[in-house]
Amino acid sequence: MFTQSELNALLLSLRVAACAVALVVPPGVFIAWLLAKSKMRGKSLLDTLVSLPLVLPPVVTGYLLLVLISRNGPLGQLVQDTLGCQLRIVFTWYAAVIASAIVSFPLFVRAVTVALGAVDPRLENAARSLGAGRFRTFFTITLPLARRGLIAGLVLAFARSLGEFGATIIVAGNIPGVTQTMPLAVFSLYQTGRDDIAWRLIAVATVIAFAALLVVWWLTKRSEKKDGANQPI
Repeated sequence: MFTQSELNALLLSLRVAACAVALVVPPGVFIAWLLAKSKMRGKSLLDTLVSLPLVLPPVVTGYLLLVLISRNGPLGQLVQDTLGCQLRIVFTWYAAVIASAIVSFPLFVRAVTVALGAVDPRLENAARSLGAGRFRTFFTITLPLARRGLIAGLVLAFARSLGEFGATIIVAGNIPGVTQTMPLAVFSLYQTGRDDIAWRLIAVATVIAFAALLVVWWLTKRSEKKDGANQPI
């Protein structure tokens, strides 16, 4: 059904999306906790910085990444100095992972922030009063109670990473078999007039996006029903 180039693009997209989600989770959960539970100053500024990739044109995001992680860029130079060797990130699939992680990060953080904010602080305080430390309370009480929001964030981040185009084409290029993800393959097929093949990939992308939104809707409804059932009469 699919040609080898289409399969390569699909498999690369799945690998990039999975790696991007793995990259997003640790800092995303931490920042979501800061926004939802901490009393730190400047939370509005932090929230604005996190949300910036949602409103910036993806091409601008890609260009900024290109400047930062190129060999002569500040982050690229720092990595080379730290490892003591020449490391090429730009125009590799690693760059596609970074681009996807950046653009999907706000969606993950927003979903987890809402979920963590909905956890009853009385349960956390009860755990602390029984001798549980801050970290133990978070991992045994807060995070399990926010699991639906966490899963929703993971699904949204994965789906957004699969659909990333603008930043990826700038920082990773459109190299078949190397950095050509599914959206880039659709773009190339459209440019060369092979619309019939492009529609197959478009159908796959649409099904994945629809399934992701359906999962998020289901998790949201489950959370609403549970919260309603827990309300005192």
